[in-house]
Amino acid sequence: MFDFGRELGKAVPRDGMTGGDAALLDLLDLRLLKAEAKAADVAAGRISARDPAARQLEAALVWREVARRSGDAVALRKAAACAQSAATKFEATRRPSGLARARVEQAFCALLGAELFGDEGLEAAVAATLTPVASDPGPAGALALCGLAGLAGRRALAGGTMEDALSAAARFEAPLRRLDRAGKGSASLRLAAAEQRGVLADILAGCGARLKDQPLIDCALRELSLARGHVDAEYEPLMAARLDAQAGAASALLAELTGDAGAAADAVQLLTDAVEALPRDHSPLDWTRTQAQLGLALQVLGEATDTPRAFEQALRCYDRAHFGLRNQTALSLQAAVAAGRANCLGRLAELTGDLAVLDAAEAALRTELTAQGAGDPTAWAMRQLGLARLYELRVEITGRGANRLEGAALAYDAALEVFAEQGLRSLSDLAAQGLERIRERAES
Repeated sequence: MFDFGRELGKAVPRDGMTGGDAALLDLLDLRLLKAEAKAADVAAGRISARDPAARQLEAALVWREVARRSGDAVALRKAAACAQSAATKFEATRRPSGLARARVEQAFCALLGAELFGDEGLEAAVAATLTPVASDPGPAGALALCGLAGLAGRRALAGGTMEDALSAAARFEAPLRRLDRAGKGSASLRLAAAEQRGVLADILAGCGARLKDQPLIDCALRELSLARGHVDAEYEPLMAARLDAQAGAASALLAELTGDAGAAADAVQLLTDAVEALPRDHSPLDWTRTQAQLGLALQVLGEATDTPRAFEQALRCYDRAHFGLRNQTALSLQAAVAAGRANCLGRLAELTGDLAVLDAAEAALRTELTAQGAGDPTAWAMRQLGLARLYELRVEITGRGANRLEGAALAYDAALEVFAEQGLRSLSDLAAQGLERIRERAES
């Protein structure tokens, strides 16, 4: 069905291909989606536009989807600006339902920014924007309640208790029922309900993994199964691929918790099917994220079976994900990929007893650092982060090399300074965690 979007793009109508129907965005690849966003901008700015506020809201939805698939901060800012413009126009014409929906779109743009770039400062703005909308009796109110529940879930993920996780999950129940009812007459609301179930599943699975609680992960898989049952892969292929990838990632977390090699193999198969079903040009960021999830699932399989080959395959997945993020160092996903790749290298060297794996990786990073110079400070700091982790892993494997720990501390410190200057929160956290591990090792 992905091919249908290409056919659709051969004849682009004056105001875009979807006619404002957000449910059709799934069929467009990223190139066509960007064209659709520009067409929506033109339609919203046209003097003869029949309903400029609604047109601005449509443009916001499309630009947010562009940002979600590409990680483009400029597209996300355009989405937020369009949503703000729509809110202003709805307010001026005294249309409370339209204003509520525009406010929700503003908040969802901020939530996406927090997810993509790790900017927790956006969460306060989200809460302030959604709280007045939560009393709206329509779909906007249900979406606002889901957004507020998602904020509670993020806090539970960051360090909450079991009660915090269950409380956040319970807050999703009533608004999801409302969205399910509204979705019977609207494809876009049906997809919105499936998306919010995916958010709930991520919270449950993440909390389950952190708290070592299998029932929470089981609940996440049930929510994903329910969401997937309302999505038709023929007409909503991207949403279907996203939910399948989430199910694979949650299954991998469950397999890691139980040590079940069969479950790990099933998770790898789910993620392999998801990445094969998703063309890279349709949603580069989804493709990259799924590669990273597949890398983690293969690591879980490798741990369950003590199979070096699984770690080799995981390393290739991380390399593909790293290549996909080579020009997007601000994304939080970059930190997860960097950490996963380094740990994978260490486990591969440990299992095979072949320190040449680490030697080759260290030599490559030193060469890149020498050749790169100071042209891109963030990329330089990323390489320092990788080099520090390799030093650290060598000491963990061999039990020797105090000088390497000193080198790792210097590299982590240099990386932390750059990440802090660039405002890269997730990467700063990764460097700070490395420094803390080295301090604890030195004290012990």
